[in-house]
Amino acid sequence: MTTEATRRVALVFSLFDANANGVLESDDFDLMADRVVHEAHASDQAAKDAMRAAFRRYWTTLLTELDANGDGEISFEEFTACVLSPERFDETIGVFAEALAALGDPDGDGLIERPLFMALMTAIGFEPANIDALFDAFEPTDGDRIRVETWVAGIKDYYAPGKAGIPGDHLVVGTPV
Repeated sequence: MTTEATRRVALVFSLFDANANGVLESDDFDLMADRVVHEAHASDQAAKDAMRAAFRRYWTTLLTELDANGDGEISFEEFTACVLSPERFDETIGVFAEALAALGDPDGDGLIERPLFMALMTAIGFEPANIDALFDAFEPTDGDRIRVETWVAGIKDYYAPGKAGIPGDHLVVGTPV
């Protein structure tokens, strides 16, 4: 596992711990889903429902894979063990990536514009300067847009334990983790 992957996972854990109590719980994922869906003004209900379902699946996967003592909470150590094990988490990340990218493309043209990308990523909790750097690393086209497939691949790469020097590393620059 790379240092970059560890930093990426630490950051995402801190963002998903919406109530900042040091563990992940079901309510954290509901709150995060509400924040993200709230920013998807132009998306249809099906896309919003898919995003909520993806957050729910994310939580369910963590709970199923890791909550051995049945307390309904996931610690940072448990979280790291799961998300950095591709065989346990790839499918869930894929569903999450597709749902988030779909919210970013409400008109279905296959392109995501910077303002909506910024809004969705800010709702998750990433820092604006880091979001801008990530968007730029995705090499936007004329019109300041990125391809849906580029974002989906970037989300999947974010959770890959062996990857370093990827666009997603921009999200942890200057962020205490």
